[in-house]
Amino acid sequence: MKKSVTVVVPTYNESENISPLVGQIAKSISGYDYEILFVDDNSTDGTFEAIEALKGEYPVRAIVRRDEKGLASAVVKGFENARNDLIVVMDADLQHPPEIIPRLLDALEGGADLAVGSRYTPGGGCSEWSGLRKLISRGAIMLAGMALPKARKVKDPMSGFFALKRKVITGIRLDPIGYKILLEVLVLGKYNQVIEVPFQFQLREQGESKLNLNQQYEYLRHLLRLSIRSGEFARFVKFCLVGGSGVLVNMGLLWLLTEKAGLFYALSSVFAIETSIITNYLLNNFVTFKDRRVPGAKPFLINLAKFNLVSLGGLVINLGILSFFTEIIGFHYMVSNLIGIAGATMWNYFVNNWWTWKDSSL
Repeated sequence: MKKSVTVVVPTYNESENISPLVGQIAKSISGYDYEILFVDDNSTDGTFEAIEALKGEYPVRAIVRRDEKGLASAVVKGFENARNDLIVVMDADLQHPPEIIPRLLDALEGGADLAVGSRYTPGGGCSEWSGLRKLISRGAIMLAGMALPKARKVKDPMSGFFALKRKVITGIRLDPIGYKILLEVLVLGKYNQVIEVPFQFQLREQGESKLNLNQQYEYLRHLLRLSIRSGEFARFVKFCLVGGSGVLVNMGLLWLLTEKAGLFYALSSVFAIETSIITNYLLNNFVTFKDRRVPGAKPFLINLAKFNLVSLGGLVINLGILSFFTEIIGFHYMVSNLIGIAGATMWNYFVNNWWTWKDSSL
C-alpha cells in the first residue's frame, strides 16, 4: 500500500517557480499517494493562477490567505489543512531539492518522528553563500542554542526543509513569528527521535529573496517568545535572582569577617566569594535547574567544581570589561562595572546551562 504524504509549500510571489517545483516533487515521490498543498499569502504575480493551471495534471491545491502574512504561520495553516499524517515542509524557490524528500520520508518510516534537511551535517552545505550570509546563519544557530536548549537537538534548527509525523504537532499551539517554524516544532513538539538528512542548499533561480533586516528582527522576537513559552526565560530570571542573593551573601560575609572577626579584608573576600559561589550553586541546583539535577554525591561535587570554574571565568570577564570600558573607552568605573556584571551574568548562565546542568535529552 502506498504511503500518503502532504507536501506543504508556503508561497508569496513565486509564480515562475511553481511549475518546475511541482514537476520535480511529482517525480521524486511518484511512489507515494501525495498531495502538494500551497499556502499563498495573496501573491500579486499570478502564483495562485499558476497553481490552478496544474490541477488537471497534478494533485495540487492552494489556500490563499488575505488577512495573514508570514512563512511560518503559512506552514501552520498547511499543517491544519493537510490531509495526510506524513507531512513535508519546503520552500517554493527550488533552494530545497525535491529529490531529498524520499530520504526524509525514509527516515520517518524508519522510526524517526521528525526528519530535518540539514546544511550542517556531513554531506550538506551552502557553498554558494557569501561569508556574511554564512556568518549570519551560524550566529542565528548559536543564539537559538543558547536561548533554547532543545534547538541543540539538531545541527540545523534554522532549516525550512523537514518532514514530520502529524502526532508531533497534534494538540500543540503553534504561534510562530517570522519564518523559522522548525524552531517552534523542536521546542514545543512531541517527538522522541529526530534525524538529520544532509542536503546542498541551492541558489535561487527565479524571483527575489525574502530575507531582510525585518526578518532578522522577527527572528529575535521569535526567540524571546519561544523562551517565554518554553520556560527558559523564567529559568534565566531565577538565575539572575540567585545571583543577586549571592551578592548579598558576599557583601554581608565580607563585612562580618572584616569588621567583626578582624580578618584582613583580602582574606575575608576570598571566603566571601567562595561562600557566595557555594550558596549560588545550591540555589541553582535545587531551584533554577531542579529539572536537570542528578541525584547522588558524585554528580553534586562534579557540578560544584564546574560551577566554580564557570564563576572564575565570569570573574575574569567582569574584570576585563571593567578595565576595558574604564581605561580604553573612558567610562566611569561604576558604569563599567555594571556592564561587566551583565557580561559575566550572561557568561555564567549560558555556560552553566550548556555544561554544568546539561539537558540529558540532548
